[in-house]
Amino acid sequence: MKVLLRSAVALVMALVPAGPAASSAEEALGGTAPWVPLAAGVAYREVTVPTSHGTARLYAARADLRRPGVRADLLYPSAVAARAPLTRLAGERGAVAAVNGDFFDITEEQHPGVEATGAPSGPAVHRGLALKAAVPQAQRFGWWPPPGDTDQDVLGVGVDGVARTGRLELRGHLRAAGRTWELGGLNQYALPVGSIGVFTSDWGEVSRERAVCGNDESRKAPCSTDTWELTVRRNRVVSASATPGRGPIPAGSLVLLGREAGARVLAGLPVGTAVVADYRLASNGPVPFAFALGAYPMLHGGNPLAGLDAHDVEPRTAVCLADHGRLLTLLSTDGREGTSTGLTLTELAQALRGFGCSDGVYLDGGASATLVTRDPDTGELAVRNHLDHGQERRIPNAIGIFAG
Repeated sequence: MKVLLRSAVALVMALVPAGPAASSAEEALGGTAPWVPLAAGVAYREVTVPTSHGTARLYAARADLRRPGVRADLLYPSAVAARAPLTRLAGERGAVAAVNGDFFDITEEQHPGVEATGAPSGPAVHRGLALKAAVPQAQRFGWWPPPGDTDQDVLGVGVDGVARTGRLELRGHLRAAGRTWELGGLNQYALPVGSIGVFTSDWGEVSRERAVCGNDESRKAPCSTDTWELTVRRNRVVSASATPGRGPIPAGSLVLLGREAGARVLAGLPVGTAVVADYRLASNGPVPFAFALGAYPMLHGGNPLAGLDAHDVEPRTAVCLADHGRLLTLLSTDGREGTSTGLTLTELAQALRGFGCSDGVYLDGGASATLVTRDPDTGELAVRNHLDHGQERRIPNAIGIFAG
């Protein structure tokens, strides 16, 4: 598949709405810039907006989820702890448009010798099933969230086909030897202090050592040396180790990893012990999520949330909702390359309002900020925004839009 990395787009096609007519806010934001059709119910638009620090270029893809065949889904490279360029993720699944997703464990400079996992920070649901849970708030990567945000915040689409924001809380238990313990993690790169986490075949091949580094107050805290790991197959312990392992976990097996108090629990369960682990991600919404990924809320009911940063200018990625979750807009910006600047979070929230959205979240930005669309005539994918140093960053997950 040929991938086109483009630096500019001439908007010459006639306007074909992806939803209701543009609102007055949209007209103020984008003037007469049209929505260009990518497929039935999916359209693309570029606008340039003035800011106090220069002009910013915005790139947006909108999906009308009311249209038959139009849907959004999670893209990821077959494992939680793995990364790939957005063009590859979108290309392999045949997405019409896509944008990069959650912040992720990108570097471990503060833990020499420990491998960065590349795993995302927030929860993730794929095809209605729990893929991973959220790391502790202090262990998240990315800009510190506004007051009131939590490590459980997500954006996704429910089984009813409606996009919404919400929260996903891990609820899981380990039962063995007539006792029950609460699980503190699922396929995540950082476990709460004193907890037990479960890793499944969805995790991938990367070392699980990072999961016992840092603590509930700081990502930079040292790695724990008080650890224990069990491998479980057919609900029975088959091996044990005092250190976290690595390598693929076979389907049907799982690994239990404990730190501090959790390690002492696992050390008391010798090989041959019968164990049962159950877990799920509980949603605070009206229906379960078909897919979801970690995201920072920034716009609710058409109003920017309090505490958004108004100073740091960065390339940004965001997703916003209109028409009660039936219109989904993916957005990315330029910022470090080319002539346009990035946006502050306050400006990003205002831009989402300008696109007629009532609710919105921001995702990973900086060098991760990428939006791609598929040419309806040639079928080729194009990166729409200017990339940091002209290169796609490998990312752990993304949101894809599909049609047909």
